[in-house]
Amino acid sequence: MSTVLFSSVVRVGDGLPLSASTDYEQDKELQETKRHLKGLSKKLGQFPDRCTLKAGLYNVNFTSALGVGYLMVCTANYPSVLAFCFLDELQKEFIVTYDSKRIRSAVRPYSFIEFDTFIQKTKQRYNSPRSLSTKINLADMQTEIRLRPPYQLSAEDLQAVNGSSTRTASKYKGIAPSQMLQPVTLPAIVSCVLSLLCGGLNLLRGVHAIESILQNDDEDFNYVIAFFLGTAACLYQCFLFFYFSLWRSIKSFLALALICLSNVYLYEQRNVWQILFHVAVGAFMTLQIKLRQPLGKAPDYNV
Repeated sequence: MSTVLFSSVVRVGDGLPLSASTDYEQDKELQETKRHLKGLSKKLGQFPDRCTLKAGLYNVNFTSALGVGYLMVCTANYPSVLAFCFLDELQKEFIVTYDSKRIRSAVRPYSFIEFDTFIQKTKQRYNSPRSLSTKINLADMQTEIRLRPPYQLSAEDLQAVNGSSTRTASKYKGIAPSQMLQPVTLPAIVSCVLSLLCGGLNLLRGVHAIESILQNDDEDFNYVIAFFLGTAACLYQCFLFFYFSLWRSIKSFLALALICLSNVYLYEQRNVWQILFHVAVGAFMTLQIKLRQPLGKAPDYNV
């Protein structure tokens, strides 16, 4: 018989369990699958926002949105469309019931255990497909899954979650947070233009420094390196602004530090105002990178 057996809601950032369904099942394989689920819940930020793990007789399906993950264990023959419709219902109800501030400030596990009532009622509905078919519209979810199928986690992925492989975990670190970034603002456009300008100026001065070295052996080749490092840092900041990556803010601060160091080294080649201009543009770009956060996957309420 195809059924939903267990479900939980966790905070993506640290895997803190927020709520879960009551479980009376004692099947050993099911308990092992639930251990996999608990391991996955602590690593949701490393995975795409919709995944499936096939674990023998059972499947683990999960989605994540707006800093919250929704996980469930079902039998292997339970339809994938129904599984993700179930998780979608949990997501919509949870977001409506609890605001993001309460979710972020939660400290104790199962701070929203009262949500278990809704999980149980929804689980009962989804375990009765005949009564369910007239109450939900599967067409939208079928289309979404066809266009963007869930990522199929492998045994190697599971080993990475359990800590026996660190190499694999980085494979999807660029997938899960590949959410769209917030819209570009006018100050951000200005900062990008100025950053490209600084990168171009550094590149031009670097080329001229090479020409000077070819004509005069007394010139310091380290100036060329400093100019090119400044160019690379400016271009990398532009890249970080437009594309998401892990530790994005930290990388932008490191790029800013490289800009500062290269300009300090070039104090004999530039006046104070030029140095301040390059550093200020780098700092402005770092701020814009920090402000442009990834968009969470907002629920569709068909409004």
